[in-house]
Amino acid sequence: MFVNDPLGDMLTRIRNAGMRSKSTVRTPASKMRERVLKVLEAEGFIRGYEAVEDADGHKNFEIALKYYDGSPVIREIKRVSKPGRRVYSGVKELPQVRQGLGVAIVSTPRGVMSDTQARADNVGGEVLCTVF
Repeated sequence: MFVNDPLGDMLTRIRNAGMRSKSTVRTPASKMRERVLKVLEAEGFIRGYEAVEDADGHKNFEIALKYYDGSPVIREIKRVSKPGRRVYSGVKELPQVRQGLGVAIVSTPRGVMSDTQARADNVGGEVLCTVF
């Protein structure tokens, strides 16, 4: 299956699995997806992820979703920069998600990181998605 926006596909899989109260969800593996998953894990939105292979030998990530009192920790996850419209932001214009309660994931020249880390490192970049 060909997907135009692999990162958007992963975010949609996470959103859908959370709405259905699934404990885990699988998504095809890629370097960009892994970098975003590392940020989600570091910020405490998912329990973790691991690389697995399916029967055909394709690599996938199995993402363990996190719940608190029966509701998913990820209440809202949105793709900001899309293939048809890239959204770049300087360090001073980085979005603040829900007055700092959420996280914007940014692809910078120093790697993929959260908005707070990008501000600390004084770098801007492409705003990939926001999570609350």
